[in-house]
Amino acid sequence: MSVGAPVIAVEGLRKRYGERVALDGVSFSVAPGEVLGILGPNGAGKTTTVEILEGLRTADAGSAQVAGIDVLRDPEAVKGVVGVQLQASSFFDQLSLAELLELFGAIFGVAVDAPALLRRVDLEDRAGSEVRELSGGQQQRFAVAAALVNNPRILFLDEPTTGLDPQARRHMWDLVRSFRADGTTIVLTTHSMEEAELLCDRVAIMDAGRIVALDRPAALVEALLARGFRRPQAAPREATLEDVFLDLCGHELRDGDEHDASGDAVAPGGRRGRRRGR
Repeated sequence: MSVGAPVIAVEGLRKRYGERVALDGVSFSVAPGEVLGILGPNGAGKTTTVEILEGLRTADAGSAQVAGIDVLRDPEAVKGVVGVQLQASSFFDQLSLAELLELFGAIFGVAVDAPALLRRVDLEDRAGSEVRELSGGQQQRFAVAAALVNNPRILFLDEPTTGLDPQARRHMWDLVRSFRADGTTIVLTTHSMEEAELLCDRVAIMDAGRIVALDRPAALVEALLARGFRRPQAAPREATLEDVFLDLCGHELRDGDEHDASGDAVAPGGRRGRRRGR
């Protein structure tokens, strides 16, 4: 992780949907080259926070700077410096993977080396295939390739391993590590505590529209142990990041058909439907 001025700086973000408070004074920063994980139960405000930073939603109050761009004043400019991988993406039918990447490049006004992008995500041999012909893991990797079209400084990954088998999940983790090694700043939302511990320099845990903890995963675990936490059964470690999460956000189940603070439908397991806006 690089040391320098934050590439993302958020101060006092607030957002309401009618009577519902989605964000209640959210503040944090992300250093260049850092991987920041955003964790939280369904409806905690993760979606709203990230979509504001992506230039997809407006805030009621506060400020947000992304790569030196004032997101609230010029949300369109932000889209040129960020890449966004969504949980569920919809792509045009009857276009090959290579053709889709070239189309996205034309939208951004940049030349695209489709074979190189597909090689980066191990899909070079599927350049002539359509998205619907890919496996779930391959579709997620293609969504990441599409997010790289404009050579973004900041990459937003929205639960990139949800629904993937262990092999595909670990391959995605290796991809994230490779992006970090290249100096790309990454904001990662996930429900996987293991994923957060393995990939993130720091994690922000959100609940009820606020950040209730922000630190290195190991530091959060150590702080929980210092408060006297002990697992009821013997385990290799006395506590994990998952224990921190449950301690801060509670143990109650929050699944089923519900909506997050933005009003987007949230399916069991936390998946929400968003279409790719390119």
